[in-house]
Amino acid sequence: MSTVPAETRTGQHSLFGWSLAALLREWSARVDAAADDLPQGTRGYQLLTAVVHGRLPSQAALAASLGIDRTVMTYLLDAFERCGLVERQQDPADRRARRVVATDRGLEVLAAMDARVAAAEEELLAGLEPAQRAVLRELLERAASGTGPDADPCRTVVQATRPAPAPATP
Repeated sequence: MSTVPAETRTGQHSLFGWSLAALLREWSARVDAAADDLPQGTRGYQLLTAVVHGRLPSQAALAASLGIDRTVMTYLLDAFERCGLVERQQDPADRRARRVVATDRGLEVLAAMDARVAAAEEELLAGLEPAQRAVLRELLERAASGTGPDADPCRTVVQATRPAPAPATP
């Protein structure tokens, strides 16, 4: 399966980092393509996923969870409301706070997006047998669990797929 000799796949000449970066870069490009009809593409997909599955108590908590500036979050949610994907509801526990809730249409769009993302992931891993894909996913999830202070997978993906900042010019 691999054309790289074992001695270059371990130790000093490991291709581990390159392999992870190559997979993440390609995963990100494929998810961007799958999510191109959502406001903000992949970021929008992560937002909708967090709204549906995150159980976050407020718009501010949603912004913090995804590492999105609160002002930017306001504009993003405005776009999602205009598309009929989410609605802001007054929090019954705190009338000053707004909860973000997916609409029925938002739930349908997320289900369709999940299917497109799953298909993109299957295509990305097409060089592996189905059982190998399952093992790879399980091992990656296990290895990634507890690697940092952030247990939120949505925020982790948003941060990992952000373009690197441009170097400062003198």
